Amino acid sequence: MLTLLFSCAVTLLIYQGFAKLQATLNKVWLNPMLLTVLTIIAGLLLFDIEYSSYKAASTPFSYLLELAVVILGYPLYQHLHSMKQQWRMIGIILLAGALIAIVSSFILAWFIIAQPDVAVSLSLKSITTPIAIAITEQLNGNLAITAFTIILAGLFGAIWGIPWLTFIGVTSANAQGLAIGTSSHALGTATISQISYQHAAYSSLALILSATITAVIGPLLIPFLQTIL
Repeated sequence: MLTLLFSCAVTLLIYQGFAKLQATLNKVWLNPMLLTVLTIIAGLLLFDIEYSSYKAASTPFSYLLELAVVILGYPLYQHLHSMKQQWRMIGIILLAGALIAIVSSFILAWFIIAQPDVAVSLSLKSITTPIAIAITEQLNGNLAITAFTIILAGLFGAIWGIPWLTFIGVTSANAQGLAIGTSSHALGTATISQISYQHAAYSSLALILSATITAVIGPLLIPFLQTIL
């Protein structure tokens, strides 16, 4: 049985070790979150430890995560004035981003995999976990696939989001923040918040509004797509 102290200590040591490795080698793909998750999974399998035991012994991290999400609201408050001046354009961009994320993912999954529950789950990969899970249950999707693809979307955005946006010529901090927040939710937002408060502010805004937009249009749009395909 894992103890709370042992589980938290090992998790912190693993994460800090990979964070130091990334800082030393300066490689974007050495994401400490990704490497920590993979290491913990390997350790649980190697020592035949149930995930439920690890989760129960790591509850402090869940509480800290809630606080970390609230902290992301501070840079949002700092840039609130400039956001108010651009609210129409931001709203249009985030609405378009949510629609494209849902429709493109659903259609591709529908034609490639041809399983409705998988298509539903993949179409919800870019929003925060609680809302995605709730919509998945409502639309009879696959909860495991939804949770897994949300993690993947967050990790891809955290590792390759900024390099890809820079490569295609999107260099504005506002635009990069909106893009990462829309597509890679909390994990991507937490990662790019290390770049600047401006990145953190616009990504936090996109994270919140994209999830809200999807919660409103998702239960209507996805059944409609199922009827026409």
